[in-house]
Amino acid sequence: MSNEINNTTSGSRPPLPRNVRLLGWASCLNDIASEMLFPLLPQFLITVLGGNRFYLGIIEGVAESLASLLKLGSGAWSDRAGRRKGFVLFGYGFAAVARPLIALATMPWHLFVARIGDRVGKGIRTSPRDAMIADSTGPDVRGSAFGFQRAMDHFGAAVGPVLAALFLWVWPGNLRLLFALSLLPGLAVVTLLLVGLKEPQQIEKSERVKLSMKPFGRSFRIYLLALVIFTLGNSSDAFLLVRASELGVATVMLPLLWFAFHIVKSVGNLAVGRLVDRIGPRAPMFVGWFLYAVVYLAFALATAAWHAWALFLAYGVFYALTEPAEKTLVTDLVGSAKKGLAFGWYNFAIGISALPSSLVFGYLYETFGPLASFGWGAALALLAALLLTSVKPIRNHPVRGSNE
Repeated sequence: MSNEINNTTSGSRPPLPRNVRLLGWASCLNDIASEMLFPLLPQFLITVLGGNRFYLGIIEGVAESLASLLKLGSGAWSDRAGRRKGFVLFGYGFAAVARPLIALATMPWHLFVARIGDRVGKGIRTSPRDAMIADSTGPDVRGSAFGFQRAMDHFGAAVGPVLAALFLWVWPGNLRLLFALSLLPGLAVVTLLLVGLKEPQQIEKSERVKLSMKPFGRSFRIYLLALVIFTLGNSSDAFLLVRASELGVATVMLPLLWFAFHIVKSVGNLAVGRLVDRIGPRAPMFVGWFLYAVVYLAFALATAAWHAWALFLAYGVFYALTEPAEKTLVTDLVGSAKKGLAFGWYNFAIGISALPSSLVFGYLYETFGPLASFGWGAALALLAALLLTSVKPIRNHPVRGSNE
């Protein structure tokens, strides 16, 4: 450890800052809480609360779209305040309280309200958290930093379903108690960040809050358009769990399928984050969006349970290729200009497309079947990948070992 910093001058990867590590662990614990529940919610809605696939699309779409509006506002407000920590703490805390309320649901709209509360917390914390990671890192480790945060997020998402599966094995069918216990890791997140998280020193405080695109150039706007097009075909992953059930994956196995899916995403994010530091973010994103189109089309054509397992693992590779690259590209495109607002627009572009995406996908799935819905997603992914080729970062990506 004593030589770790000195080695950076000779080309070794520098250590990740304390804030990045803390935010990674916070993401891990939060997703343990969240993913204890998420793989079970579609079946809970349909078989216990009496909902259907279209209602699932409404719940997920509205919840994510509301979160997207808050992501835009919270990013800009954190620039205005010159502080990020309070937004991050409040967002994680609000979700920690709202999420266990699912245990009390007896009708579909009860689940809707609880999911709204969970996503409100996500909307408040996400853009300030991403900006804090960017503020806390240099360009030579930024891809690794975002890769680490996403890897820890997915590791928590892998652990959560395993805990849920073990719980249901010991106490079969006791879903409501499981939902209530998600409060515990949520409280651990708040404690960790309250004690350890520090404000970055170099935040540039804005004079006013303006939800404007004027500070950013043409390439950033094209990038947001590509994200919107892609997201319009990228519905909630809850539909993939529905598809897995249709292909013969038993309900008791869904948490384990979710575990394997997130392990691939976690390990892949660590590897691709380092790759992004070396070659830049655009190439991994292009490959990832193309892979998404292939996997979605394959989901429509699948006929057996083992197909669902294989496709979920391939879908995890898509996430690994795109997640650290997408956020690194935001910083590459905007430079030092208002990172909170930039990440607000990035998260807004993705989130605001979630409502029509999930509604359209749910309608196509319910009315015309999987080929129409998954084929729609594949086509938009290819269109977005084509548009991505015209995005030009304002900063050349550093090569490992350079003096940048």
